Amino acid sequence: MKLHELQPAAGSTTAPKRLGRGTGSGLGKTSGKGHKGQKARSGGGVRPGFEGGQMPLTRRVPKRGFTNVFRTEYATVNVGKLDIFEDGAVVTAEMLKEAGLIKKELAGVKILGGGELSKKLTVQAEKFSEAAKQKIETLGGKAEVK
Repeated sequence: MKLHELQPAAGSTTAPKRLGRGTGSGLGKTSGKGHKGQKARSGGGVRPGFEGGQMPLTRRVPKRGFTNVFRTEYATVNVGKLDIFEDGAVVTAEMLKEAGLIKKELAGVKILGGGELSKKLTVQAEKFSEAAKQKIETLGGKAEVK
């Protein structure tokens, strides 16, 4: 097969609508736009969210709160979930992702103090809660901040 022999699968493509090519075509005269009105005009139509002069929904609904665009969000893991790793392992963000404990790293990983840990682990993460750090270090493990 050569590049000039390539063609789409049969039935996968449809011919474009040929507008304004006579009444017999089914799309002649007004070209499927109907008679007159704003939508029939050149450049006609309304902008997104326009409700015909009625106060738009985006302005009718009360506004609340504040979204900080500079917020740093961390992927969180409870210390009890780290028990799936073998004793003496070095736990990294990649390992947590492979194990399915986190989906995305976001701005990094934060280890929280929920649950109980029974293995000595070296955990590498961007942040640790005080409780998590204490639980890791009481078993002889290390909480290393990246």
